[in-house]
Amino acid sequence: MNAGEPALIAAQAALDAQRALDEDLGSGDVSAALIPAGRGRAHILCREACVLAGAPWVEACFRRLDPAIELDWQAGDGQHVAANQTVLRLHGDLHALLSGERTALNFLQTLSATATATAACVAAVAGLGTRILDTRKTLPGLRLAQKYAVRCGGGDNHRFGLFDAVMLKENHLAAAGGVAAALGEARRRFPDLPLILEVETAEQLDEALACGAASRILLDNFDLDALRRAVARVAGRVPLEASGGLDLDSLRAVAETGVDFISTGAITKHVRAVDLSMRMENA
Repeated sequence: MNAGEPALIAAQAALDAQRALDEDLGSGDVSAALIPAGRGRAHILCREACVLAGAPWVEACFRRLDPAIELDWQAGDGQHVAANQTVLRLHGDLHALLSGERTALNFLQTLSATATATAACVAAVAGLGTRILDTRKTLPGLRLAQKYAVRCGGGDNHRFGLFDAVMLKENHLAAAGGVAAALGEARRRFPDLPLILEVETAEQLDEALACGAASRILLDNFDLDALRRAVARVAGRVPLEASGGLDLDSLRAVAETGVDFISTGAITKHVRAVDLSMRMENA
């Protein structure tokens, strides 16, 4: 799956929005029911600097409640916005504005958080050629949304799930009988899929290089010296990915070892929601 494909994103956003609205609205918004019917205007304000992400999900929420709503974005996904900047102006059915507010903001604050965290990681390794990857450590049910947000922040997507790439980790190697056996079976069964091998030792790395089957090798929890030795040992024969307990402060030093990719779950699972609010302009 491609978290950058517009049609796929729009379809998933519609499904996510419907599920979230059903959760919030239940049998109906009793608070909004107190307000006379009519049309109104509102705007969404970003109260802190961030990288914006989530427009398709916001639009899906409001259009589900009011297909004729007018949405005028003042900033686009992937754009750096300043504190107290208006990012969206809305004009539509009053009940739709009130009922869709929280669900739309929940998507926008969460996805903007992932985009912002990703952008900080990308900035940390700027100029070194190392790419930042996400992982499968995403919020349940929101994987495509968060992987979309990673792309908005300038990062790249790892495999989407368990179906679009073979990834052999410690438990797979133990169950299969070792590196060579696991790689051989993977190439036999799934010759057209990317094959990513996670190694934990220099010995496993040498086994992988001898097999020559991996599309990419992930160096798990290697210290800086071990990473440098691995990069020299591989000498560009296969792309290398570093992962395991990395934080923003350590990314540049890891990238300076010469690895091609750094993967981190923090950009999807350790994020803090961006502070956004919607304000009605008339009732």
